[in-house]
Amino acid sequence: MNASSCKVCMLGDFGVGKTSLVARYVRSTFSDKYLTTVGVKVDSKEVALPGCEPVKLVLWDIAGRSALDAPSTSYLRGASALLLVADGTREASLSSALNLLMQSRSTLPDAVAVLAVNKLDIVERWEVAATTLAEMRRSLPVFETSALSGAGVEDAFAEIARRLVG
Repeated sequence: MNASSCKVCMLGDFGVGKTSLVARYVRSTFSDKYLTTVGVKVDSKEVALPGCEPVKLVLWDIAGRSALDAPSTSYLRGASALLLVADGTREASLSSALNLLMQSRSTLPDAVAVLAVNKLDIVERWEVAATTLAEMRRSLPVFETSALSGAGVEDAFAEIARRLVG
């Protein structure tokens, strides 16, 4: 049986690790070379959840955006979910991710939204406080991730899949 496809847009500032999270999730790879994404890059992975039909996550890795640069509605159109990515070592990237979520809600009011706070492998350098994340978890699923080690990556994408099929 074919899996149903769901478009997932990756949103966040430049350099937060969107491309690295996709590479870790889809190909189990990590590169420490930073290459700016131009436009959009599309990858996919089929997810099998216990007791559910498989779902194919079509991951749209959109070029980094600042909070002042709203995501293009053409990229967002048809998306079922948003994975907002922030860099734990740059507190401003968390505010940007939340602003991007608010801007996206005008186009996608019902999209599933999950937040990945990336770079858990260097948590000792984080500017984002644990209390801030605890507060955010009241309204949004929040995952602490590391594209380098893979920690939390599978969990963040699995949460999106669960919410899409549930």
